[in-house]
Amino acid sequence: MKKRQYTNEFKVEAVRLTEQSEESISQVARELGVAPNILCRWVREFGAKPDGAATITPNEHDELIRLRRKLVRITEERDILKKAIGIFTKELP
Repeated sequence: MKKRQYTNEFKVEAVRLTEQSEESISQVARELGVAPNILCRWVREFGAKPDGAATITPNEHDELIRLRRKLVRITEERDILKKAIGIFTKELP
């Protein structure tokens, strides 16, 4: 059996429907054709936070991961250049 792939837009819309609906998560999941435990996970990941914390969209999450990886790479490149400058600026005996 092949695992179904859902788009981020579908997940966000499913969470929005769940939060705005007076029906249970199980009922909303049945109407959408997804497993209730999957919908619960999406609500935890993409739903409104009770403490008023900002929620990020799946696209923002993907971009955050990409930017963190880029920051690591650029930091490593900078450190290599600093070492190279140190080597080339040393006085030769």
